[in-house]
Amino acid sequence: MDILDEIVAHKRIEIAAMKEQLSERDIHRLVEPILCQSVTSLSNALRNSDSGIIAEFKRKSPSKGWIHEDGKADVIPFSYQQHGASALSILTDEMYFGGKDEFIQTARQSGVTIPILYKNFIVDEYQLFQARRCGASAVLLIAADLSMAECKSLMNTAHELGLEVLLEMHSEGDLDYANLEPDVYGINNRNLGTFITDVENSFRLASRLPADAVKVSESGISSPDTVKSLRLAGFRGFLIGETFMKTGHPGSTLQQFIKALNS
Repeated sequence: MDILDEIVAHKRIEIAAMKEQLSERDIHRLVEPILCQSVTSLSNALRNSDSGIIAEFKRKSPSKGWIHEDGKADVIPFSYQQHGASALSILTDEMYFGGKDEFIQTARQSGVTIPILYKNFIVDEYQLFQARRCGASAVLLIAADLSMAECKSLMNTAHELGLEVLLEMHSEGDLDYANLEPDVYGINNRNLGTFITDVENSFRLASRLPADAVKVSESGISSPDTVKSLRLAGFRGFLIGETFMKTGHPGSTLQQFIKALNS
């Protein structure tokens, strides 16, 4: 069993326990009143952004352990917004990434208004209701842990809830999922089975995606020069976490990164 298989297996156990505490019927009832509230568009934010940076609030990872253990959801996400992020990604998986749904709620309460990607391993529509309830704008669906039919069904439900979908692909075998026409097409440079990262993955797969698609390169981006090259390859978004989170002041690090990007 590789790391992704392990995470997904544990996620299914987690969801079963959550449903015992708050039933599907009850979470549907809680979300229904907020469906009339507008949600900020991730795809539009990236189309209209000068930097395209999706700054990630990520305190921990399975491969690195704690990255920023005391990172506060009422400080760092809002600081990212103040310092030029186009959108945010907030990890909500607790066991492997030290995240919580409450981090998105806290970020919103602190003043974050830009789009927030609900970053988790989604395998059940229950999680889509969790994402809508906590204030997310979009959800991550990962081709590698979903069948085509599952992915299509989850995408349809996400759209019914007013959420956009960032569909993450990693290999050529995943590219068939692009036919589902997500709102945002993601290429992950990190192999979720081994956690080995190679940014060249984005360059290899970019031309296989629709030319007019909003494309996001995810993971392993640490240099403004890499972002400049990825832009030339057709990417509009760049999901960056550890480069910022491993520093004492992630928002300020983002600001310096954008300054170098624009120089």
